[in-house]
Amino acid sequence: MSWDHVYRHVQRIPRGRVLTYGALAKALRLPGGARTAGRAMAATPSGRGIPWHRVIGERGKILIREPYASLQRKLLESEGVGIIESRVDLKRHLWKPPKKSAPKLRAPKKRIHK
Repeated sequence: MSWDHVYRHVQRIPRGRVLTYGALAKALRLPGGARTAGRAMAATPSGRGIPWHRVIGERGKILIREPYASLQRKLLESEGVGIIESRVDLKRHLWKPPKKSAPKLRAPKKRIHK
């Protein structure tokens, strides 16, 4: 399975902001919800500039195991994200993607009968 659409969405998360696995799954309508988002993030390829560290657990918890948890914490802190007891303050750092604006509706073109 290709996770490219997940990675494109994760690349939109700005520095200093985070997104939960559940919110990622909801935004992309992933079947299986947060667990599927977690599997996608676990399969993140290196060297493609995908900021995997900006995706965290519900209530701001860092869920991955060591040594990656320490790396995730270090990367988030380098972006100005404060972490206390393995939790990110979601009120301060949660990213809310901009809502897509509705497409503009055009009046149907009039047909000229010849």
